[in-house]
Amino acid sequence: MIEDFWKDKYPAGIAADINPDEYPNIQAVLKQSCQRFANKPAFSNLGKTLTYGELYELSGAFAAYLQQHTDLQPGDRIAVQLPNLLQYPIAVFGAIRAGLIVVNTNPLYTAREMEHQFNDSGAKALVCLANMAHLAEAVVPKTGVKHVIVTEVADLLPPLKRLLINSVIKYVKKMVPAFNLPKAIKFNDVLSKGQGQPVTEANPASSDVAVLQYTGGTTGVAKGAMLTHRNLVANMLQCKALMGSNLNEGCEILITPLPLYHIYAFTFHCMAMMLIGNHNILISNPRDLPAMVKELSKWKFSGFVGLNTLFVALCNNEAFRKLDFSALKITLSGGMALQLAAAERWKEVTGCPICEGYGMTETSPVATVNPIQNIQIGTIGIPVPSTLCKVINDEGVEQPLGEIGELCVKGPQVMKGYWQRQEATDEMLDSEGWLKTGDIALIQPDGYMRIVDRKKDMILVSGFNVYPNELEDVLATLPGVLQCAAIGVPDEKSGEAIKIFIVAKPGVTLTKEQVMTHMRANVTGYKVPKAVEFRDALPTTNVGKILRRELRDEELKKLGLKKVSA
Repeated sequence: MIEDFWKDKYPAGIAADINPDEYPNIQAVLKQSCQRFANKPAFSNLGKTLTYGELYELSGAFAAYLQQHTDLQPGDRIAVQLPNLLQYPIAVFGAIRAGLIVVNTNPLYTAREMEHQFNDSGAKALVCLANMAHLAEAVVPKTGVKHVIVTEVADLLPPLKRLLINSVIKYVKKMVPAFNLPKAIKFNDVLSKGQGQPVTEANPASSDVAVLQYTGGTTGVAKGAMLTHRNLVANMLQCKALMGSNLNEGCEILITPLPLYHIYAFTFHCMAMMLIGNHNILISNPRDLPAMVKELSKWKFSGFVGLNTLFVALCNNEAFRKLDFSALKITLSGGMALQLAAAERWKEVTGCPICEGYGMTETSPVATVNPIQNIQIGTIGIPVPSTLCKVINDEGVEQPLGEIGELCVKGPQVMKGYWQRQEATDEMLDSEGWLKTGDIALIQPDGYMRIVDRKKDMILVSGFNVYPNELEDVLATLPGVLQCAAIGVPDEKSGEAIKIFIVAKPGVTLTKEQVMTHMRANVTGYKVPKAVEFRDALPTTNVGKILRRELRDEELKKLGLKKVSA
């Protein structure tokens, strides 16, 4: 019955199904694409461009070094801890070609977080940036990591430019703390030693794990989602199918501001765009808006992948608003809820509507997306091909159309499970392959879905459910609001009361009275916040998603209560 409902929901020209076994593994896709698009640009960063042919050659040298000069074996884990640099795809694809499992690692991790992830994954090798190598020095002896490869930001640039940029970063900006890793090898030495050496191309089964993607660090102990070759190949094909004819093969230029070590950018830019031979412009530090806008000015980009906070920040930037957007035909949003005010402002500034999707690390990540031919702002679209969705109540009973419940997803992109955590896997995945997302959603009669909120973020005011996303959407329409967040705090009378946090736009002064007046005019009485706090900044994840949980924990600490449980 579910299957029948979704079959006629796809626009003309888009099949309801893909064949997740079209390719046996990621290597097969990479080889085909790098041969087919050999002379096409694959990745650009800091003024240098790698073609697909060069990517294959350099990743082969990296793979050869791992096979010829280390004792690493297929199935061993290698942590890749890099920002958006050309070294990233070389290391990732080289590791995969050598048969290793990639452990994507955030370069901004603390030593404690690194130690947990390396030990939990059983990583035997690490590729890191010199800027963070002092942390590796402290952590590596406490883990099973035996091989460390260190790179500097400009290592793949021409010699003079490399020396200049690396020297400025190290000696002028003092961004490279001293470190001592006597057994570490430099990234460029790895490529030199592997150059021309034979590569024994790994041929993993489609069910073998390709990537361990850690998730849940803000909701307890971080867990490694096991993403198989089939999971990632399926998601590549699903993305391609729903892009339809809007992204042409081998000729699009995509801006890549989100970190490749995050599953959203990893799958879209390293996987899906590799499949269709498109060009990714790597933005190493999207928080440096002036530098990012300067880079954007150099390209006639046709695609932009971002999330709500980035869209808001860019539209508030005068230089960005003056860019040439004539080639821009697709903007994708994910990673956090897209606010209506941000979507409208982006369309006003760029002329391009935002196409919102939805996914999780556990779904590789894309589960649903708005077809570009028929975008409904405020929805997460329809399931990508070969994917089913349903909503269930607390008893696990499927709910009718239009009713709110927990969103569940089933498809070939759903993870194999959590690494060495069967209990956690069983909580998320049932015996039929349905993944419980923890998000509250509803399915419209036309098949488009809306996320109401995170199950654990819901606020219960006197027995009424209040969803922070709705409050934040309303707040975002108040002139002068740059960022906002809504949480529930303990309250003797109502169980929970609503507290909101606001970051005002530069030069704007907002008062609590203005905020309360705006909220009373736009939401029913029990949804009006009881407390308002103005801040200079809000806590965010590495991709800019606001951490409501951290705000709640702060409030509980003030009350002498324990932090929110995982």
